[in-house]
Amino acid sequence: MDYYFNLETKQVEEGPQSPSNELMGPYATREEAARALQIAAQRNESWDDEDAAWKGEQG
Repeated sequence: MDYYFNLETKQVEEGPQSPSNELMGPYATREEAARALQIAAQRNESWDDEDAAWKGEQG
């Protein structure tokens, strides 16, 4: 079963129950889906750091 984080309700859904533009996922576990916003923030920060390193910027 895949899990999704609903951006409107801030709830985890088992399987896609809402419109796709309201969901983040799929995630393998309920716990991972519950941390969707934290995971996204960490990934964005990592990508920003990689971009800065690629451009030769100090970060």
